[in-house]
Amino acid sequence: MKKKLSANQEKELIKILKTRFEKNTKRHKGLEWSRLVERLKKMSEKLWSLEEMEISGGEPDVIGQDKKTGEYIFCDCSEESPKGRRSLCYDRQALESRKEHKPKSSALDVAAEMGIELITEEQYRELQKLGNFDMKTSSWVKTPSDIRELGGAIFCDRRYNTVFLYHNGAESYYAARGFRGLLKI
Repeated sequence: MKKKLSANQEKELIKILKTRFEKNTKRHKGLEWSRLVERLKKMSEKLWSLEEMEISGGEPDVIGQDKKTGEYIFCDCSEESPKGRRSLCYDRQALESRKEHKPKSSALDVAAEMGIELITEEQYRELQKLGNFDMKTSSWVKTPSDIRELGGAIFCDRRYNTVFLYHNGAESYYAARGFRGLLKI
């Protein structure tokens, strides 16, 4: 699959990202758009991934910068779990274990196709410091291997002004559960 946007698509996406960046300055205090856009324009495959995040309802925005690598960190900042990434079980193994009523795919497979990663529980909790997310939905988060080996997977949401961590069988899927992605540029 071609993972490059046309010049017009790039221009339009950068315009959307700039507007979101300027509207939500509390998410990325101290970061400058001019430096970020320079880096974005050099990374066409990453722009393609950001476009995938955008068209699936994720509303990606910069939430920080890695102090070691200097990479900008983009995350899905949609109010609820991205609409185009719901009703997915956790991973391929879970998908294949279902005998009937299989979902269309898994969170890890879709993330890999998009070139992004699922956020961790820690990253989810950090994201929640920047706003109130998943007040009606929930999001799969990267599950530790010891939990996954036992058939489980974890997800988070925000209720009662508190971030909750839950577990479910990895093969489960719900219309109100999706996943939030992370992309470093």
